[in-house]
Amino acid sequence: MDIDAYLGRIGLTDRPPPTLEGLKALHRAHLAAIPYENFDVQLGRPVTIAVPAIYDKIVGRRRGGWCYEMNGLFGWALGELGFKVTRATGAVMRAAAGDAVIGNHLVLRVDLPEGVHLADVGFGDGPNEPFAVREGTFDSNGFPYAVERTGDGWWRLVNHPAGGAASFDFDPHPADETRLAAKCDELQTAEASVFVQNAVAFRQTPGAIDVLRGRVALRIRPDGTGKRLIENADDLIATLKDVFALDLPEAAGLWDKIAARHEQVMAEREAAKAAASPA
Repeated sequence: MDIDAYLGRIGLTDRPPPTLEGLKALHRAHLAAIPYENFDVQLGRPVTIAVPAIYDKIVGRRRGGWCYEMNGLFGWALGELGFKVTRATGAVMRAAAGDAVIGNHLVLRVDLPEGVHLADVGFGDGPNEPFAVREGTFDSNGFPYAVERTGDGWWRLVNHPAGGAASFDFDPHPADETRLAAKCDELQTAEASVFVQNAVAFRQTPGAIDVLRGRVALRIRPDGTGKRLIENADDLIATLKDVFALDLPEAAGLWDKIAARHEQVMAEREAAKAAASPA
């Protein structure tokens, strides 16, 4: 694995120093260049937490990845560049789902002279810069976020109002790698997993976050959200390439599944509305 090849993948020609400003530059560049995406899960291709395989996929084959891959690669790169980085355990939607979701997210603790920061390039529509692990609110790329204590030694990142997941919790201590690997396997194979059920992609650009959820394409800005439906398989492939920098023609074979899932979700929503309406 070559750190300079990784830097080239994210559009940087020089090695940033292991400072807060260097970390911010790397974080922004990674998110701008590399999409969050779960198309290997959708295509039935095994996904691993092993960094060499992730490097080959994202750097060698110019793909994106989900949290275990995005933060796995980013954590390796930070270590190569001299940062003090620790792989840590996250839990998306723990506030609602409880401890069963612990390990469904990988995050990165970075120790700097300015204090402990959390780096996370694997949350899709999360902050586009690292944030200090302390209570309070902050803006990132124009979107509002908050950090809270949970009262049990964990912390919570509260997502912006237009975010897909409302929050994730994190434990800043070193992760249990066995637990992470088990959750990685579960989320790509379990029938109830949202990653098995839905094709998703995210890409962050200055002042905006592009999102693909099945047939729905969104462009989220601090002042509002634009939405359109993907029309067909050709439109899907073009959107992945033009919006998400993802050249993946084999995703056309997923179109029937994506369209059927969209119809199912719409029908479920209409049924829920009807059930909630007064007789």
